This record gives sequence, structure tokens and C-alpha cells, in this order.
Amino acid sequence: MQRMRRCVIFCAGAFDRLIVPIEKEDILLAADGGLTHMQRLGLKPYAAIGDFDSLGFVPEDAQVFPVQKDDTDSMLAVKAGLQMGCREFLLYGSVDGPRLDHTLANLQTLIYLCEHGATGYLVGKDYLITAVKNGSVTFAPEAKGILSVFCMGADARGVTLENVKYPLERGVLTAGFPLGVSNSFIGQSARVCVDDGCLVLLGHQGECANFIVMDIIHRRRQAAQGDHHRQQASNHC
Repeated sequence: MQRMRRCVIFCAGAFDRLIVPIEKEDILLAADGGLTHMQRLGLKPYAAIGDFDSLGFVPEDAQVFPVQKDDTDSMLAVKAGLQMGCREFLLYGSVDGPRLDHTLANLQTLIYLCEHGATGYLVGKDYLITAVKNGSVTFAPEAKGILSVFCMGADARGVTLENVKYPLERGVLTAGFPLGVSNSFIGQSARVCVDDGCLVLLGHQGECANFIVMDIIHRRRQAAQGDHHRQQASNHC
């Protein structure tokens, strides 16, 4: 089975470690000041992208954009990854930067990825954030700690939270009330599902973070492959 192509983007914010190994086929991109992280880790970017106001200089062979633009540097990197066929994105340093507005912009970038048939993960020092639209995310029983679920945009309907401390069955989450904050895992295989709408899932990176993230990615890849095969089958009917 051919795996979903992954794009690993390094942004300028803080993070402690790589939560999944870099694979040979991964596309590595530096978004402005994220180049510093790549240099520290001994990684070479496929491309450095941005206006480089954070980095303070323009790297050789960089894709340079003006400071006054509609896209953030992270979004520029995401769009580049999508154009290269990537459908899975890890954005390191995308949560704990000095500017809250850019953190919020990166949350919107997760939604952008959902709307373009891709999945994304924001990786900070303490938190991992992903999003799901009209679908589900399943967690391994080993998952521990906090799981918060937020509606992004229009009301999310048919929301089901299974095998968590505060379950919900086909409920409605809205952007105007934080009903899904501070839930938690209970040692069973948890599942978050939304029939219509977009949810942002925020979890604390505990000692099992690497395993949990790799498990989530594996499950979502399997689901995406299943959807692809079903679509091919329907095309031949």
C-alpha cells in the first residue's frame, strides 16, 4: 500500500522534539524562521519559503515573498506542499510562537487543509492539535491526559465522543460555547466523530505522545486509503 505523502514544515515557534521520525520520502520545508530549527536538527529543507522578517536574512535559493501579503509563511509552505501532492502535514513550531495571532492563523490553516482533502498536525512544546471535517479520529487505548474538542466555523452537528470521561452522542458543538473543553482519555479506544462540520482536537503531549501520534496517523491513512478504494470501485460501477 502506497502511503500518503507527508510534508514536514518547520515554523518559527518553539517545540521540544520531533514526535515522529523523518522519513526519506518526506518533503521538508522551512517557513521563514523555522530554518533555524532545521539547521539545529541537521536537516536540509527542500525549500525555504517566506518573507524572512523573522529569520533576519534571506537564505540562498529561498522562495521569497513580500512582507505585505495575504498568506502567512506557514500557509505559503502548506500551499507548496499541497501542490507537490502531499496530503499529510506536520507543522513544528506552529503553536508556541511569540504572536498569538499567528497561532490562531495556524488553527485556520488546519481547516484549510481539511477543506483541501489533507490532514494536518500542529506541534508545539506541550500540545498537539489536529482537525477533522465530516469524519472521525480514533485514538489508541494508551492515550492519556486531556482531550479538548472545539467547533471551528459553522455549528458542528452529529458530534459523537466515545470512550472519554464526558461522552457525547450526536450532539451539536458551536463556536460560541466551549462545551468540549477539558475532556480526558479513560484507557479505552476513544473516538471523535462529526457528521457535518469541522472540529479542532487539542491534546497534551504526554509520555506516550510519539506512539499516540503515530497511531493516529496510521489510522487516518488507513481510512483515507479505504475512501480512495471505495471511490475507485464506485467509478467502475
